[in-house]
Amino acid sequence: MADRNRLFSIEDLPSHLILEILTSGQRLSAIDLVSLELTSRTFGGSHGVYPTKFRSLVDLAAFQLCTTNGLYIGMSWSSQMEVFERCDRNWKRVLRFLQSVEQSSDMVQTSAGNMQVTTGRYHTLLISNSSVYSCGSSLCGVLGHGPETTQCVAFTRINFPSTANVVQVSASQNHAAFILQSGEVFTCGDNSSFCCGHRDTSRPIFRPRLVEAMKGIPCKEVAAGLNFTVFRTRQGHVYTCGTNTHGQLGHGDTQDRPTPKMVELLVGVGSVVQIAAGPSYALAVTDNGAVYSFGSGSNFCLGHGEQQNEFQPRAIQTFKRKGIHVLRVSAGDEHVVALDSSGYVYTWGKGYCGALGHGDEIDKTLPEQLISLKSRLAVQVCARKRKTFVLVDGGSVYGFGWMGFGSLGFPDRRVSDKVMRPRILDSLRSHHVSQISTGLYHTVVVTNQGRMFGFGDNERAQLGHDKLRGCLEPTEIFIQETEEETTLLSESR
Repeated sequence: MADRNRLFSIEDLPSHLILEILTSGQRLSAIDLVSLELTSRTFGGSHGVYPTKFRSLVDLAAFQLCTTNGLYIGMSWSSQMEVFERCDRNWKRVLRFLQSVEQSSDMVQTSAGNMQVTTGRYHTLLISNSSVYSCGSSLCGVLGHGPETTQCVAFTRINFPSTANVVQVSASQNHAAFILQSGEVFTCGDNSSFCCGHRDTSRPIFRPRLVEAMKGIPCKEVAAGLNFTVFRTRQGHVYTCGTNTHGQLGHGDTQDRPTPKMVELLVGVGSVVQIAAGPSYALAVTDNGAVYSFGSGSNFCLGHGEQQNEFQPRAIQTFKRKGIHVLRVSAGDEHVVALDSSGYVYTWGKGYCGALGHGDEIDKTLPEQLISLKSRLAVQVCARKRKTFVLVDGGSVYGFGWMGFGSLGFPDRRVSDKVMRPRILDSLRSHHVSQISTGLYHTVVVTNQGRMFGFGDNERAQLGHDKLRGCLEPTEIFIQETEEETTLLSESR
């Protein structure tokens, strides 16, 4: 009779059950799979129960996790094979690439908890374990702390309802938007242009307020433009509100919208998986890798080879014609940067100060691949005023463009204030960066350890430091909660 008291280890289970454990329930990250493979013969060995094309049981598990990943599912077979080859035919690395792309534009899972950072013009917003913090200049209530607050010299927690669980945030010059786990959207700031989605324009909204027009329409992502806002729903639909002078709302006209209205033309082109908002234009990426742009055509930011405004979403043909599957885009003030399914980077728009990274200051009217980064697997792209950052697999950061105020992260000014080609930020080499966001003159990064570093202008305390006026090199940022805030936080949980 078998000993009922004998302890069983996972090694005693059949391989197909071990595989099911690895690929179901709480999904493991690529790093978790690597750790399992390195520390256990069960996961790293050959069991004869899977095709020989897989290196190990963990390799097969990584493949199966890739096939259920939303980004991977949307790719064509050729795009799937190309990223597989780019990742040295290693499914764990493919999975790490996909998960890094998802997290870098959303919530980063760090060893200190979930985090997301976004930078506005003179302020910074941070989500840390579902709570939201802000610092910098509170222009028109953009920090969300009430009319009495004009500036926060350190990260200060924004008060939301006790049941609120904030999962995404976006910041612009004069307003901010927040998405809760429930799918509800809150906004605050200057609503004189209807950009906050409320009909009341008589005074700024000093504390986050629920956008009533989006009740019952759960949202997944929000992007704040200069005087307008773009909403992406869980169903992949897009809504916009605010100023529409250049057609940036995508409704085929120039009529302002006081409350969010669905962009009808995008309904029939596929599910939208990512949105981005520039000063007066917007971009939408669909699940089949197409990019649609609308709004102001100045500086060639729409990517159509001309500078005319587009009142409705129009597909960027360069990507479609070349069979390029785009995963993410970032809308800068005067230029755009895009990331495709193989980790390649493309830029277009105004080339002033080398912001496009091609070694010159020539404007690019159409998307052009960044050849100097072709050997690197990019996982995030970030553009703002005359500067661009590219985060690559492994956590290194490349920057190029204007070095003004030190917001590019290079302390040596060298011959000029321009970096014409992608250059690695040596000051961050010892850290694995998981997310980066840059404002007008300042930049903040989050590492996989949950640490934050900021550099650039701090004149308005947008880096969360009281004493420094500027940081030429990355300087660590800390959240210093008061005893009262800590008590409130624990009670809300």
